[in-house]
Amino acid sequence: MSDLHPLSGIYAAAVTPLKADSNLDLEAVPAFLRLLAARGCHGVLLFGTTGEGPSFSPKERETLLRSVRVYRQQIPGFRLLAGTGTPSLSETIDLTKLAFDIGYDGVVVLPPYYFRKATDQGLFKWFSELIRKAVPTDKYLLGYHIPGMTGVGFSLDLLARLKDAFPIQFAGIKDSSHDEPFAIALGQRFGKDLLVLNGTDSLLHHALENHAQGAITAPANLISADLREIWDLYQQGKDPSEVQARVTEQRHILEKYMPFPTVLKALMPGLLGTPRWSVKPPLEEMDEAKAEEALKEFLKVS
Repeated sequence: MSDLHPLSGIYAAAVTPLKADSNLDLEAVPAFLRLLAARGCHGVLLFGTTGEGPSFSPKERETLLRSVRVYRQQIPGFRLLAGTGTPSLSETIDLTKLAFDIGYDGVVVLPPYYFRKATDQGLFKWFSELIRKAVPTDKYLLGYHIPGMTGVGFSLDLLARLKDAFPIQFAGIKDSSHDEPFAIALGQRFGKDLLVLNGTDSLLHHALENHAQGAITAPANLISADLREIWDLYQQGKDPSEVQARVTEQRHILEKYMPFPTVLKALMPGLLGTPRWSVKPPLEEMDEAKAEEALKEFLKVS
């Protein structure tokens, strides 16, 4: 559809491949990217919440971002988004510049999440400086709206100010609020002028009906084929309700075994054949009995 944003589609909020010693498993990167692409992802977000982004140093982030960029050429058209938000404006500027310098298609940026009483004016100034200093005029930044984790969100008025000030560079938001009324309000206020990528698999069809243009989710590491089917059916004017019902069940099972990095890394070897990647402290590995229980439950609805 011609009115869709260039970044519309289905993205995996990718887990970060880690060896048992917490070092990056760079050798696993190319196969992991090919797997996600083959299962219907238009692209991938690295170092989001599921990728344990805040647990990594700028140097670690740079190492993986560069590694992934090298292998992207093996998957023509596969889009790369980088999570570059930190509480530090200067560090966020440096990471965002890096992502665009090495060819990423967009960045997804958390608001500065330490000062939880920041005003809309303060957040507008923060994002304005970031965009002016780090985002090329033809590239895209998405705000990461996940107030349940950050304690700081994007009001409709703040989104309108940023979109008016930076109509191209401020593309929109990744909405992980899990808030149905907010999704409706976004659609009513902005239509398709604001790119909204939904972060809650169980609400994907609802979000699309309210002018969202895709999704970036944790379960997409496992269920991207179903998410892509929902997206494709909706673009074709067909009803994706049956697939959506299955996706909703899958998401709800995974939510029982949160956090997502832990349960996904436990299930992916059995479901997708990936290595059993570790999680970074303070997250803890899922024990084998719990992983087997989660796998059996998940398979019943897959």
